[in-house]
Amino acid sequence: MSTHQLSPARCLIIGEVGIAHDGSLGTAHAFIDAIAAAGADAVKFQTHIAAAESTPSEPFRVKFSRQDATRYEFWQRLEFTEEQWRGLADHATERGLLFLSSPFSLEAADLLARLGMRMWKFASGEIGNVALLDCAIATGRPIILSSGMSDLAELDEAVARVQAGGRQLAVLQCTTAYPCPPERVGLNLLPELRARYGCLVGLSDHSGTIYPGLAGAAIGMDVLEVHVTLSREMFGPDVKASVTFAELRQLVEGTRFIERALASPVDKNAAATELSPLRNMFMKSVVAREELPAGTVLEARHLAAKKPGTGIPAARLPELAGRRLKRPVGADALLSEDDLE
Repeated sequence: MSTHQLSPARCLIIGEVGIAHDGSLGTAHAFIDAIAAAGADAVKFQTHIAAAESTPSEPFRVKFSRQDATRYEFWQRLEFTEEQWRGLADHATERGLLFLSSPFSLEAADLLARLGMRMWKFASGEIGNVALLDCAIATGRPIILSSGMSDLAELDEAVARVQAGGRQLAVLQCTTAYPCPPERVGLNLLPELRARYGCLVGLSDHSGTIYPGLAGAAIGMDVLEVHVTLSREMFGPDVKASVTFAELRQLVEGTRFIERALASPVDKNAAATELSPLRNMFMKSVVAREELPAGTVLEARHLAAKKPGTGIPAARLPELAGRRLKRPVGADALLSEDDLE
């Protein structure tokens, strides 16, 4: 990205790693390279500090781990040191990506602020975390809010808080389902959120396909976040809701194609004029089916429509019936007004 501000002119496409690295720093770096190679604009992680965000009694959303007895232990296994996070951020910058990571505690937000993270993305479960929002607002950087777990009243409060702080804002429609079925994607909410809040809008998509993203691009969304996976055989709770990197490349290319199309309205009349040489080649003219002597009163049986389209247009054929030839014409000759009385 040439800028780290949100732009209504170009959809910010975020490859969401989240926790797919499963605590492996090497895998986290591999995700950065893959997201950059696919052409996305940003990579996003989640910064978890178990002691700051969770309690030992926190239940698993899905009991997927064979090595973590509790979700608290799982969060501990996903932790990176500040130096490791800095290495990830530097790697993203080297690859031309905007580095993002969602904080889940004030301690995580402080760490990310020290890294100089240029934009904040909040998971839907943090929308009501006023202290965390205020921490981000104080940095002056743009804020992206995901809305998967929020009703409109909760979202109204969070948006009002961010906008009162004068921060650039994007609100993402999100459905907390992994994977999300088509009936619950909520594309209808994109224009509704834009009208309600007067801000940029987008989609945090958990469908595991490229289709909602392309549909969102077609209606002019500003931000798209999709979970990514190195393989559909990878371990992790989000794999079913993720796209592969071949699909991410398709999604990026498709979004940019759609943006160019939307930014380039076509004047149908002007386009037809520009295509005059092709029109002459492919359209048809009125011709004589057979040799016709001068004085022939034309009937439909005398005429046909054939290429090229440089004579009397074929659309006028019916109106030529009853006209008289003032000179002879040969078979397949294109008729002209000069041939007719």
